[in-house]
Amino acid sequence: MLDFKEIEKKYNFDIEKIVKEIKKNKAKIVLLQFPDGLKQYSTEIVDVLSQELKGVEFRISLDSCFGACDIPQTQCNMLIQFGHAAWK
Repeated sequence: MLDFKEIEKKYNFDIEKIVKEIKKNKAKIVLLQFPDGLKQYSTEIVDVLSQELKGVEFRISLDSCFGACDIPQTQCNMLIQFGHAAWK
């Protein structure tokens, strides 16, 4: 298992913002979508989010993700996409 503090030195996943948005939207089922290069960190991100957000179910999309326009069809309350660059 990777140490999340080490991962954060390399990438900014903005966990605090994600927690705030999930709480604001009262989401109970959240799908996390990652490009292939970041999927290796997905379970660590779920662990960190689960500590902050009790009662929220997190699902990880295993499909390929080719950017912000690549939105999966799902039965979730919220979709959070992670990427290699900021989306404006």
